[in-house]
Amino acid sequence: MSQTFLDRTIDNLRVAWRELRDSPVVRGLGLDESQSRQERWRRQITDCLAKRGGAVSARSRAAALGHDFLRLDDAGKREFLHLLINEFGVDRDRVGAIMSDWNMVDDLAEQALLEAELRAALTPPFRMILKEFNSLPQGVKFLVDLRADLLRWRKEAPGLVILERDLKELLAGWFDIGFLELQRITWNSSASLLEKLIAYEAVHAIQSWDDLKRRLAPDRRCFAFFHPGMPDEPLIFVEVALVNGIAGSVDALIQSDQDDADEQESKLADTAIFYSISNAQAGLAGISFGDFLIKRVVGELQRDLPDLKQFCTLSPIPAMRSWMDRQLDAMSQKQDTGLPKAIEAALRDCDDLMGPKPPAKHPDEVSERTRTNIEYLTAWYLLNAKRVETGSAFDPVAHFHLTNGARVERLNWNGNGNETGWMQSFGMMVNYLYDLSMIEKNHESYVGQGKIAASGAVKRHLR
Repeated sequence: MSQTFLDRTIDNLRVAWRELRDSPVVRGLGLDESQSRQERWRRQITDCLAKRGGAVSARSRAAALGHDFLRLDDAGKREFLHLLINEFGVDRDRVGAIMSDWNMVDDLAEQALLEAELRAALTPPFRMILKEFNSLPQGVKFLVDLRADLLRWRKEAPGLVILERDLKELLAGWFDIGFLELQRITWNSSASLLEKLIAYEAVHAIQSWDDLKRRLAPDRRCFAFFHPGMPDEPLIFVEVALVNGIAGSVDALIQSDQDDADEQESKLADTAIFYSISNAQAGLAGISFGDFLIKRVVGELQRDLPDLKQFCTLSPIPAMRSWMDRQLDAMSQKQDTGLPKAIEAALRDCDDLMGPKPPAKHPDEVSERTRTNIEYLTAWYLLNAKRVETGSAFDPVAHFHLTNGARVERLNWNGNGNETGWMQSFGMMVNYLYDLSMIEKNHESYVGQGKIAASGAVKRHLR
């Protein structure tokens, strides 16, 4: 499914850029197809940077260059990008000369002028090529996908990291929250957009069109951020269920057979459950706007459904099993884990569950002792397991919601009963509560002091 629309996107890009490339302006530029491709690239890049023939010609040259790039395989694309950064990067001799002049002058005004010159000199020329691409039809999507490729090639082509970081800086400016538009997605949205939802859903896979239709029923909501440069591409989207009380099972939410749900039922709900948040563009990794999404959606829901009293997630705990594996490996090698003895004992009790597949009695028929141990470990992990390098919560989903000011509200045994849920966290899920009166305080406590807000119900699992 995803390959189908991705192919269409690339095809549309090629057609749009081929039309620019083949325009009378470009045909008059004297491009020589007999040249080696590196020579041709070098000439085209140089001419783009020089803006020979004016802005229209530079744009057409960029289209020709981009069209060439889109036809390359991965190895060819890396070859082009290496040429771009190696031959059109920062002029270090010029930078050195400016710094030398700066060190020699005492006048503040002259220093200020040299500092401005230094800033310009530190901007690599290849950035102008990226900006030329941005001005082309679907150019923003092209650059987002280019960064996705650069992230994918980190091990194969570490020399391209400078381009990836530079592109991230550009995209972070272009995708400022002020430029984004929040839209509700419904079953009446375009087929191509609905197809993308199916492909981009990263938390709970959408199994069919019927499954998607259920997730867009009247007692459900789906919202996404869009950028004016990518009007048909969701950047990030959230799926919401409107229910009564805090939900504890994602299977019950997704597999609900309430086909007759109507708009009136949604108006009777008192709780909005955010059960899936998916980043749709790999090229925007590290450029965060998920926290803005949740807060904007809460505002939309409050406006449309004023009787909603609670805003809560039903979230996976994706890194818990990997954390447990590390601790058990360290314990087996007689290493000091730094964990309380009670946690080490609980880990040992769960060692026989650590296989790649759920046991036959998974999970609602396991012993009460096993369930208690898993709930105990889950509570301790969420409230105490930290990343050494940052001091933030070890679990990435926990870190996301805690940074946004949420509270760890409730643990849910068998919240996700499928194999994925078992492999992540023995089927455990967690509710993070967005108490609007406490969001700012919780955020400051977590970000500033590393303190994690949690309900009494969660803390009781540690007694």
